[in-house]
Amino acid sequence: MSHSVGNSTRSLHADDALNVVSDVAPPMHLSTTFRYSDDPAALVPVADQTSSDLMSTTSHVYSRLSAPNPTRFETILSALLKGSALSYSSGLSALHAALTLLNPRRISIGDGYHGCHGVIALFTRLTGLQKLGLDCPAESLEAGDVILLETPVNPKGTAFDISAFAQKAHSRGAYLIVDSTFAPPGLQDPFQWGADLVMHSGSKYFGGHSDVLCGVLATQREDWHRQLFQDRVYIGSVMGSMEGWLGVRSLRTFEVRVQRQSENATRLVAWLHEALHTPSPAPDSDAAAVQAVLAAIYHASIQSVEGDWLQKQMPNGFGPVFSISTREERVARHLPSKLHFFQHATSLGGVETLIEWRTMSDAIVDRRLLRISVGLENWEDLRADLVQAFRELA
Repeated sequence: MSHSVGNSTRSLHADDALNVVSDVAPPMHLSTTFRYSDDPAALVPVADQTSSDLMSTTSHVYSRLSAPNPTRFETILSALLKGSALSYSSGLSALHAALTLLNPRRISIGDGYHGCHGVIALFTRLTGLQKLGLDCPAESLEAGDVILLETPVNPKGTAFDISAFAQKAHSRGAYLIVDSTFAPPGLQDPFQWGADLVMHSGSKYFGGHSDVLCGVLATQREDWHRQLFQDRVYIGSVMGSMEGWLGVRSLRTFEVRVQRQSENATRLVAWLHEALHTPSPAPDSDAAAVQAVLAAIYHASIQSVEGDWLQKQMPNGFGPVFSISTREERVARHLPSKLHFFQHATSLGGVETLIEWRTMSDAIVDRRLLRISVGLENWEDLRADLVQAFRELA
């Protein structure tokens, strides 16, 4: 191929080398164990095998090591993420694997997803891992320590400058892990800006249909990839074959889904932002209803930053998740029940639009905050749904 192909092409063809049957849609393999060769001369004892033998994408022994469907999923993800990708049973399993690999003495982290703090608490109990704030001075870090940067950040959907945190980490010999769940490939490439490891909760946009639980790590260091693979064999946090099959199905439409969801979110945010800042709106206008209910909107597309780093970091869109803060806790509690096209549920990244009164799953978040994960519905329908709910609550 004389040119670099796009993400949609990668999603559909990066795994072509694994096609060993004539099925256009890859078959699902349910077996946990696989036959050795019938040719005695082809049998290689495990002590004589190289890491390449153990990590083969076309031959399998036992599903805790590898299996056809998760391997196909990882092959496509490696092409999309521009690094060697490994899948895990959940996003938190992926973080656990990353911290097992690096074994830092200190980790710098912001508020972000509360589950990550739970994993860090486990390591603190076992290894004495010290947690520092994301804004800690560089001098607080030493060689081998970690900055865990979630961007855009959960639940607000606002962004951080990856390059600045990469420089901070590397100036001290520390490593930067970027959780890019809210900005999957096509929207953001953390490796381009200095990330050492890229992490995703694959349950979100890689799964994309609210029916897959998985996590993903990607690295551009082959030694780290080998070590992560070997660690996973013994930690055992592998994806199931069904999840791997569903993941491949989802990646076939990955780019068009994420682009549409991001565009929908940006349009909704722009409308809300304009309505919230309309001076002296007419009493019966949509803007008046918005202003009666909302206090603030959070999203990278309306974020005020110094310089042009945000536009460079996210040139194709700012992510499909944003948050709103209501004037009263009562409104936040009641708003989801007034909506028709927004489903009140946790998680994000599915084809359907979700809204969550965030305090239902996050114990420390402001109780006036609602997180919205925008789906594939017509955005004007979502806007009209919000308007009627705002008017009723106002």
